[in-house]
Amino acid sequence: MKFKAAFSAGVPQRQYGSRKSIRMDHGGAHERLVEDYFATEPLYPESMFHTRFRMNRRLFLRIVDALGQWSPYFTYRADCAGRIGLSPLQKCTTAMCMLAYGSPADALDEYLKIGKSTALVCLDKFARGVIEVFGGEYMRRPTCEDVERILQVNESCGFPRMLGSIDCMHWHWEKCPLAWRGQFTRGDYGVPTIVQEVVASQDLHIWHAFFRVAGSNNDLNVLNQSPLFFDALKGEAPQVQFSVNGNEYSTGYYLADGIYPEWAAFMKSITLPQTEKHKLFAEHQEGARKDVERAFGVLWSRFSIVRRPARLWKRKSVERIMLACVILHNMIVEDERENAKIHIDLNENPSASFALPPEVNTSSNLRFADVMRRKDDIRNRPQHTQLKDDLIEHIWRRFGNSHHN
Repeated sequence: MKFKAAFSAGVPQRQYGSRKSIRMDHGGAHERLVEDYFATEPLYPESMFHTRFRMNRRLFLRIVDALGQWSPYFTYRADCAGRIGLSPLQKCTTAMCMLAYGSPADALDEYLKIGKSTALVCLDKFARGVIEVFGGEYMRRPTCEDVERILQVNESCGFPRMLGSIDCMHWHWEKCPLAWRGQFTRGDYGVPTIVQEVVASQDLHIWHAFFRVAGSNNDLNVLNQSPLFFDALKGEAPQVQFSVNGNEYSTGYYLADGIYPEWAAFMKSITLPQTEKHKLFAEHQEGARKDVERAFGVLWSRFSIVRRPARLWKRKSVERIMLACVILHNMIVEDERENAKIHIDLNENPSASFALPPEVNTSSNLRFADVMRRKDDIRNRPQHTQLKDDLIEHIWRRFGNSHHN
């Protein structure tokens, strides 16, 4: 006791003040939110709702209803004192404000009456719910109908059998732990980042998103870890049969930039083209490959949170936020697809065809020889060279006259 008293006398004691309880008017905030955006005749019109929520009101209410069925967290709940807490609209609006505007967690209290810690929980729960409820539908592999539509659109651009454009983006991870900064930092960026590999089509739909690799890696390292060709290796990807310049092909390809290897699955541009044919091919390839760049730009403009540094501590949380933004992006693209003005001449080149491969193996035991054969087909360099020559001639015959004019 004497030692304790002496120790207490020599060390200043920390003074704790009384904790102040702030009573939030959750009900009033919910009523204002409904009057502003969700009433029969809301204060703000549909155009302003679309601008602030990045989607139509109908799609947002669909998400709210689906999350309410997914978890009791997005339903009305009472605390131990019988007081009703935040409404599902308040929680989902909080998450969308943080995703769309990159708002800090403590900046939503004045209007939505939600605290900082609760806002962060809403964001994480919202991302989890979007991934679990809508991920299977909006991050699926292209079906036969999807492949048909993609081929028809890309054929109009001069690239038959082209399945989309591939590229990588980096997201600055500001709260990366100090012990990890070396493996997440690349010299040309100078800050810790996480890399995302994306395949996008002309309508800005993202068909493949792989977000996990540390930022010190380049696009080739990401490709070696990516599940992009898993379906093709298993024989479950739709096969595309096409004839270009008199030669038959049965493997789809992606437009890529110069860092990607010269595989049959990739088609790159020509560096420093000299002839008119090569210049025309490079112009069309680089123009069509901008689809993935446009997808990145639209994703960043819709969800400012991915354009700003990620201020979350956990790597899994950062990955969930990015994947949820990609899924929401695809939902918006599909919801607004009927308004897209893309002209496709379905009779322009009817020689394209596709089908599920006849050797699809539905069992869990795949033959190793078949997997290696499909891998060799994907990495076939002579086929890459032959296909590039055929595409150069195909584009020249189709667009050469207009290029001269």
